[in-house]
Amino acid sequence: MSPQTKMKMRRWQRKPFVTYGLLGLTIFMFLLQTLRGGSQNPFVLYELGAKVNELIVLGEWWRLITPVFLHIGIEHILLNGIIIYFLGIQVEAIIGHWRYFLLYMLSAIAGNAASFAFNQSISAGASTALFGLFGATLVLPKFFPNNYQVKEMSKSFLLLIIINLVVGLFSNGIDMAGHVGGLVGGYLIMYTLSAPNSWISGVKIQAKYGVIYTILLSIILIIGWRTTTMLYFN
Repeated sequence: MSPQTKMKMRRWQRKPFVTYGLLGLTIFMFLLQTLRGGSQNPFVLYELGAKVNELIVLGEWWRLITPVFLHIGIEHILLNGIIIYFLGIQVEAIIGHWRYFLLYMLSAIAGNAASFAFNQSISAGASTALFGLFGATLVLPKFFPNNYQVKEMSKSFLLLIIINLVVGLFSNGIDMAGHVGGLVGGYLIMYTLSAPNSWISGVKIQAKYGVIYTILLSIILIIGWRTTTMLYFN
């Protein structure tokens, strides 16, 4: 391999291509929703994989993942798309591509599981994953205690987390369970994944938080299954 080719590969590897890919897929799904009848059409949401508790109980467990790529209304996707782009680029640059992808998806699963347990309404959106990224920013200063930029980023997003949670308490139509679930999931997963060249690392530390995530996720899924079963199938 020539030096020029190696340089091009390194440049590509530094690009936030996971963020670009997730954002691209999200936009594609919104266009598909629009073409099939509208992003606010409940039948379109059902068809394309929104979180519907009864269908999850009936075996459609992929609905704990697919809602992260669907949005309800143009304002919804615009706001989340902007956050995916700007926050995603920062987090991906710090923790790397595969860690970022796992953080995004596992946060989404935690958020959708919490919504399944505590919110009976149909829901969709990337907010579950985005709150997971917010949660990750609270962990990063512990990995890089001497990095001023990471500390400032964490402070900024802590304020944003508080504002969003307070607003959510007084707003209709916001899936607070999904937001909190994603936030807690992202916090735990960030510890589990660690980060390249971090000050805190170790298999024992990572395993501990991974176990906590798995236990909490299992408990939440059991609650969701039992609640939905009692409401709709008894």
